[in-house]
Amino acid sequence: MKRRNFVQIAALSSGIPLFGFNSFNKDHAHKSIHKVPQGPAFELDEKSVADLQSAMKSGQYTSRSICELYLKRIGEIDQTEGGINAVIEINPDALSIADASDKEREAGTIRGPLHGIPIMVKDNINTGDKMMTTAGALALVGNIANKDAFIIKKMREAGAVLLGKTNLSEWANFRSTRSSSGWSGRGRQTRNPNSLDRSPCGSSAGSGAAVSSNLCAITIGTETNGSIVCPSSANGIVGIKPTVGLWSRSGIIPISETQDTAGPMARTVTDAAVLLGALSGTDIDDKRTKSSDSKGHSDYTQFLKKDGLKGKRIGILRSSFGFHEKVDKVMESALSILKKEGAILIDPVEIKTEGKYGNSGFQVLLYEFKDGVNKYLKSANANVKSLAEVIKFNKNNHEESMAYFEQEILEMAEKKGDLTTKEYTKALEKILSLSRKKGIDATLEEHNLGAIIAPTGGPAWPIDLINGDHFGGGSSSPAARAGYPNITVPAGYVFGLPVGISMFSTAFKEPELISMAYAFEQASKHRIAPAMVSSLNFE
Repeated sequence: MKRRNFVQIAALSSGIPLFGFNSFNKDHAHKSIHKVPQGPAFELDEKSVADLQSAMKSGQYTSRSICELYLKRIGEIDQTEGGINAVIEINPDALSIADASDKEREAGTIRGPLHGIPIMVKDNINTGDKMMTTAGALALVGNIANKDAFIIKKMREAGAVLLGKTNLSEWANFRSTRSSSGWSGRGRQTRNPNSLDRSPCGSSAGSGAAVSSNLCAITIGTETNGSIVCPSSANGIVGIKPTVGLWSRSGIIPISETQDTAGPMARTVTDAAVLLGALSGTDIDDKRTKSSDSKGHSDYTQFLKKDGLKGKRIGILRSSFGFHEKVDKVMESALSILKKEGAILIDPVEIKTEGKYGNSGFQVLLYEFKDGVNKYLKSANANVKSLAEVIKFNKNNHEESMAYFEQEILEMAEKKGDLTTKEYTKALEKILSLSRKKGIDATLEEHNLGAIIAPTGGPAWPIDLINGDHFGGGSSSPAARAGYPNITVPAGYVFGLPVGISMFSTAFKEPELISMAYAFEQASKHRIAPAMVSSLNFE
């Protein structure tokens, strides 16, 4: 497939050499890591939302000039042969939106902390503009949404500038058992900016890689199980998977009514908290959001407390340790920081229902995927109008659509019945019971815990389009199955590759988790801008 043509980027590009903008932290590096030659530094490197707002207030920058700098950077390090390839499409209206934002500012109107801030969103989220929404699938190319998803409408109302869309694992990684995270038929392979031959994890691969490499201020990802927290961990950023229902899912290409949610991905807990509050709210088109009015908040920055760990009882999920000795070492260091900051660690704790699900979780996803995708496509502007037509399209375009792996998960889903099928209703009842009341909730109550923590995952693995992903470990499933919140924060490095620590709890406990995550972040300061090494070459 030919590279996409980004007119706006090309116009801004100055031909500066690829990948030369950050020095690698040698304390975390193997001595034989190959660095790409250095070039000019990026002037917005690691700038927070507050930094950008301050710069716009002082007149140092405008929203337009900030957007131009990010677009230039995308042209230099992302949309170049061998680049990160995190961005699947640039919004052709981005600069005009930024201009309108600047005019409002000049007139004395500031909508809030996101006013004029460039944000990118995952390409399974409807945007009622000139950009497509495809979930990375060639079958959906040309799908221009009639209107914004609810969270995009909220984002625009908050004054943010929609800069573009990010690549993802095709169909949010629900297509094949042998897929490569960050690969889609439309966007091809996204790379990890910490080491360009390694996986960015999925399915919000592009969102994680883009914000980590400073291609924008914040991104939005989506998660069914691990698709926010894993790419956040692998790319060295903060990711918040909210309680299902805190953010609306209407206008998002679905996998699971039970587990799906979008969420913020950012370089800091503060920036993630800013976006989390701005996009929360009740949507009449998503019944799960009804509870967010009474349990959600429009401003989560009020919970950013440096002493947020003091006196908090936190359980250590030791069953999620042990898959990599160097990850364990990073986690032990993190535990020491938690103790130093006043946390009371209960070590170990156990979620007694883990391992008792059988294949019920997967069955639920298959049924809900078929139901949700068929409903989405029925009213979408895509050439395919059902899951069956997607499968047929892929078969007819096998060389492009299925160049490296097949679509067996799509085919399994297509064989399922509707949501009244007994197999589905029994599996759903089992999942909800074991994951919530008998799972996370029981563990929290038994030990009087504020949160459970675990390693988010292992260091990124080499990209392997032939054999697919080979995860080292992870802890996303308990919170994902329950629909409960999960926050990951950078915890350290293994051979220069970032790994995160996850904190999760029961429904709508985002305030407590944000307090704890912020306190840990401020005490540890593990986030390092990626160095863009070409590979971890051990000789």
